[in-house]
Amino acid sequence: MPPHPPRPPHLHLSLFVSRTGPTLYLHSVPGRQSDRRNNVNTHLPSVTAPWSQAAGRPSWPGCHCVPCQSTGDSEGPEEGTECRRLRGGVPHPPGDMNLCWNEIKRKSHNIRVRLEAFSDNSGKLQLSLQEIIEWLTAKDEELSEQLPIGGDVGAVQHQREFHQAFMEDVKSRGPFIYSVLESAQAFLAQHPFQEPEETLTDGKEVSPRRRILNVSRSVWKQANVASDLWEKLTARCVDRHRHMERTLERLLQIQAAMEELAVALEQAEGVRDAWEPVGDLFIDSLQDHIDATKLFKEELTQVKEGMKHINDLAHQLAISDVHLSMENARALEHLNSRWKVLQGSIEERLKQLQDAHRDFGPGSQHFLSSSVQIPWERAISPNKVPYYINHQAQTTCWDHPKMTELYQALADLNNIKFSAYRTAMKLRRVQKALRLDLVALSSLGDVFREQELQQGEHVMDVVEVIHGLTALYERLEEERSVLVNIPLCVDMCLNWLLNVYDSARNGKMRVLSFKMGLVSLCNADVQEKYKYLFRQVSGSGGLTDQRHLSLLLHEAIQIPRQLGEVAAFGGSNVEPSVRSCFRMAPGKPAIEVSHFLEWMSLEPQSMVWLPVLHRVAAAESTKHQAKCYVCKQCPIKGFRYRSLKQFNVDICQTCFLTGHSTKGKKLHYPIMEYYTPTTSGEKMRDFAKTLKNKFRSKQYFTKHPQRGYLPVQSVLEAESLETPCSSPKLPHADTHSRIEHYASRLAEMESQNCSFFTDSLSPDESLWFPAQTRPTCLSSPPRVSLLTSVFLEPLLTSALPCA
Repeated sequence: MPPHPPRPPHLHLSLFVSRTGPTLYLHSVPGRQSDRRNNVNTHLPSVTAPWSQAAGRPSWPGCHCVPCQSTGDSEGPEEGTECRRLRGGVPHPPGDMNLCWNEIKRKSHNIRVRLEAFSDNSGKLQLSLQEIIEWLTAKDEELSEQLPIGGDVGAVQHQREFHQAFMEDVKSRGPFIYSVLESAQAFLAQHPFQEPEETLTDGKEVSPRRRILNVSRSVWKQANVASDLWEKLTARCVDRHRHMERTLERLLQIQAAMEELAVALEQAEGVRDAWEPVGDLFIDSLQDHIDATKLFKEELTQVKEGMKHINDLAHQLAISDVHLSMENARALEHLNSRWKVLQGSIEERLKQLQDAHRDFGPGSQHFLSSSVQIPWERAISPNKVPYYINHQAQTTCWDHPKMTELYQALADLNNIKFSAYRTAMKLRRVQKALRLDLVALSSLGDVFREQELQQGEHVMDVVEVIHGLTALYERLEEERSVLVNIPLCVDMCLNWLLNVYDSARNGKMRVLSFKMGLVSLCNADVQEKYKYLFRQVSGSGGLTDQRHLSLLLHEAIQIPRQLGEVAAFGGSNVEPSVRSCFRMAPGKPAIEVSHFLEWMSLEPQSMVWLPVLHRVAAAESTKHQAKCYVCKQCPIKGFRYRSLKQFNVDICQTCFLTGHSTKGKKLHYPIMEYYTPTTSGEKMRDFAKTLKNKFRSKQYFTKHPQRGYLPVQSVLEAESLETPCSSPKLPHADTHSRIEHYASRLAEMESQNCSFFTDSLSPDESLWFPAQTRPTCLSSPPRVSLLTSVFLEPLLTSALPCA
């Protein structure tokens, strides 16, 4: 029944009033039938009342009766006859007054019967509604007093059975409640009300009509309350039943999942308990155990998902105000703790295996521990950079002990007066110590492809560098069939690469740096090296722009920089070299490999050390059938320098490069360098040149200098081109930077401090010498290089232990 049923039209009691007279009052309060009888008898009209006109309708003279009108409630033919006579306007004779009086008595009796029936029906209806309200209230309280839903299957099943019995009890009461509500609805349809409830003052008599309206209003209120309580109770019963069903379903799922997970965890724990200690495993089997552990971890994915599922179910139950029982909560907590312990064991096992594989496996640095001998120990920093501990002296250093010895041996070459040759000869010793003089360029390319080192600007870590070097030296051992101390070579080469490109020991270097270092010192034709290096910075069309060329030259200049010779090669600023190279292709934003090769054939100042290195390597096994004009050595080994001004003046490389000469023999004239045995044709050509130069004065050679390199003067030039920054240097490793600064300062003093050798070389014999594959004429150096040579030599000798 709706909470506020529509009120039917107001029920007028005109049917009864019209037949009893306008002064008739109807009392509707139950239990007061005697009062109603008295009121009816008391207010009956008098037969002697005069005729009157009420509301325009005629009435009998001396009587208060209202003329009857045609209604559907006619009592019989007599009433109709009487009404017709009244409508006809025919006055009753005095003998008929008794008939009218009898009619009034009959009508009043009918009204009395109807009032008694109304009072009895409303009283019974109100009692039934009140009984229903009290019963529904009690049931609602009983439902509220039921215990919260339990946290295990047994408790929920028991509560569900009890609740089902409760719902059956409520359901059995439903027909009676519906019948009473329907009766109330029918009653209100017969006795509607519209007026609002009024509050009467004390002493004021309530009319019968108002009493009937009050009864209807009371029935309506009780019916609304009963209907609301019934709907609320049934809704709560259904909600609790559904809640129990969902809870029981989730508890059953949790119980089944917990049983399955307990079995799965037991099996997994059995596998874990069967693991062998990592220390007892063979090094070769470490990778297999790592793979097996990872596979085992993947197989436990279902267990992981199952644990997440039951935890989600428990969380959903908690949100719905259902808490697991103590037994279920302890079981779930135990499963979670076992799962966490198992996960921790797997992660720890995997970490131990990976650490062991990194430290002792084929790709680890453990095999490099044999590169040092007692009292030295090779250690690894957190960023995987190696360092070395001297337990006897209780000191640590970044350099390998053998590398330290090599740098000390390089100090013997500081007496060479010419930077290009001094740098080349130092690099030659490094090349031999690292066994890179045996590595072919093709082998390097294969290793780079195997290690997927294609992108030049990609950054490598120390482990990747070690992997590449290990593969390189293993290939060298296979191809050359020579015995190579792989741990020592890998460690030494790694040490040298870090000194050149990562002096701060950050543990990172670019792939281009790695390639530049190895390609520069490998065993290959210099032209092939140029082509390979150019390809590393060129695009798909075989062209490279200024930025990429500057990257290449920057990586190259780091090699002489590490030896403290960068000032002699134009400094660390590569912008002038880039501009010089791009002059080979005027107006073009990019150059081809042919332009680069043409520029490199001129031996630019920043790169001249590389072709000189190749000539030094070629001259090592060369013997010349001639006697040194200074030290009288015969035959001359290595480089041979012939004067093109005087006949039969040949100088060995030791005397020439160190500046030794006889008294009065100043070298103001062209000199020819040979690094291969001379032929008869070359001898005849030199004889002709010498004869021609005999007739030329010193001033002629001063006015017509010939240089064997392409000068690039950039010591004092600002670095404006974008070039990658070198790694920051440690506080104790800034000697090279100070040397470069001194060279810049010395260049500013050129005009004031220019001086010549008095008993050795003339000022026009510079740092640079011909760099052709065939013998060419020596020439004067740029003034800045001369100054660098004259004034920097003592500093190099005293300040650097290795250069």
